Amino acid sequence: MTKVLTDARSIRIKGRSFLAVMLSPDLPLDQWLIRLDDLAARSAGFFLGRPVVLDITDLPIDRAQLKELIGELAARNVSIMGIEGGRPSIVGAGMPPVLKGGRPAADFEVTETDPVVERRNSESKPAPAEVRPVTQSLIIREPVRSGQSVIFPEGDVTVIGSVASGAEIIAGGSVHIYGTLRGRAMAGSIGNASARIFCRKLEAELLAIDGIYKMAEDVTPGLRGQPVQLWLDGETIMAEKLI
Repeated sequence: MTKVLTDARSIRIKGRSFLAVMLSPDLPLDQWLIRLDDLAARSAGFFLGRPVVLDITDLPIDRAQLKELIGELAARNVSIMGIEGGRPSIVGAGMPPVLKGGRPAADFEVTETDPVVERRNSESKPAPAEVRPVTQSLIIREPVRSGQSVIFPEGDVTVIGSVASGAEIIAGGSVHIYGTLRGRAMAGSIGNASARIFCRKLEAELLAIDGIYKMAEDVTPGLRGQPVQLWLDGETIMAEKLI
């Protein structure tokens, strides 16, 4: 029997860029997973709904170890959308695809310039943001409440108020908070090592600059509750009291 196709409508295929989180594990993997668990415990829901790429460039592991690592991440609700840096032979059936041609997010172009300010809960997923080089500034004239996420990869974010516990600010440039920072602040999110974090009162759950993280307990006790600025020195986040 010959099947006759009567619907001649075409299939529309579109291209789209997404801002993904990249995880770059190192050996020994069990110790790296412990550090990942520590990060997740202090930043609940950080990986929820975020596209994640696993970078295994120069990581000396075989297919079995890679499969086990992907399984460990899945058990932590970290869904890997692709693998970068791995040779094709290391990827087996059922694994995420090998990605090539990835570029820093700053090289992408943006089609919408409006900042993303969203309310998230356990069932919602944040909309990935397309980005362009840091050139702009966003001013939030009210407090950022728990459960809210302000994502502005185009430049600096200034909050004229406080950032509650459970809220997060993600900026392509620097983060300025003229109140108490109790939630999470992430500056230089698209690869800007010169970005800084400023706040009038530091009570943060998590701080990050250019992908380098600092947990709450890692902050010098004498700086908590104080006006503070933070910056990146190599692979270390430095902090000092503002005078």
